[in-house]
Amino acid sequence: MSTVIADTRFSVLDRSRTREGHEGPQALRDTVAFAREAEALGYHRFWVSEHHSVPGVAGSAPTVLAAAVAAATSVIRVGTGGVMLPNHQPLVVAEQFGVLEALFPGRIDMGLGRSVGFTDGIRRALGRDKEDARDFSAQLTELLGYFTGDQSAHPQVHARPAEGLRVPAFVLATGAGAQVAAAAGLPLVIAAVRGEEAMLRAVDAYRDSFRPSAWGERPYVVLSGTVAVAETTEEARRILLPEAWSTAYSRTHGEFPPLAPAEKILGLPMTDRERTLFDEALRGQLHGTEEEVADGLEKIIGRSGADEYLVTTSTFDRGALLDSYRRLARITA
Repeated sequence: MSTVIADTRFSVLDRSRTREGHEGPQALRDTVAFAREAEALGYHRFWVSEHHSVPGVAGSAPTVLAAAVAAATSVIRVGTGGVMLPNHQPLVVAEQFGVLEALFPGRIDMGLGRSVGFTDGIRRALGRDKEDARDFSAQLTELLGYFTGDQSAHPQVHARPAEGLRVPAFVLATGAGAQVAAAAGLPLVIAAVRGEEAMLRAVDAYRDSFRPSAWGERPYVVLSGTVAVAETTEEARRILLPEAWSTAYSRTHGEFPPLAPAEKILGLPMTDRERTLFDEALRGQLHGTEEEVADGLEKIIGRSGADEYLVTTSTFDRGALLDSYRRLARITA
């Protein structure tokens, strides 16, 4: 194993994707079972996500699901990737994470994002609008203040049992997230959604403008991305097909369908638009044999200097998914 990979932590983000023939409750139970597998394989963290009214995604209440995951495991760190802060009052978020940290001391992470519901209807149901995302920095300051007791926004209000506890906080880099993370002195979680070069520029800017804080003395970068490992390159590519088709379908129909078997997707008639989006969704995903993936990881981690890699792979076949994570653990352990 290369020194670059050996010095990097590897973690898991699971979005509780539904699969054809299995409804949302099964997806949530699968997430909890998956967390136990990830812990046994030696992954550093296991995070869950927040999506509201999104067909195909069962994870809507990340702090509730994180509690179930933490209760079912014993040593792996558990957190959110992330709680979308504009959807919530900072006081409530502090209280929720305070409860989690009190119940599972030393194991809880607080991953925070700045996205709001992706349709007008969802935003109205949440009592939010697009403007709320612009207040992310102020919301983050208020939230962290409830833990430190330095709460200038509401000096008479105390988040119990959060006050005095220290739950590691991470900022998910959507939009201006990298600059917010640097200004707050927090770790950055970033994916190459706009291309690898854009991601590397954002990481460099984060490091250059990072200001040490009570939450972090130095920059800490978590790369987030899909990784699929199998016996052959083609088998690894098949793991990617269900999520790629779901992404293409969502951009043409406005909703994520449940993940379908790779064999079904290979036989689907696609419009030119769907085919283009499908191919785009597959482009740039890290997949292959153990040797090929190790080489790819060494290159991207070496270029970025990342401290950690958060793997976000989803697919229909849970057996193939778990085998991929087992192979990846062999590369990185």
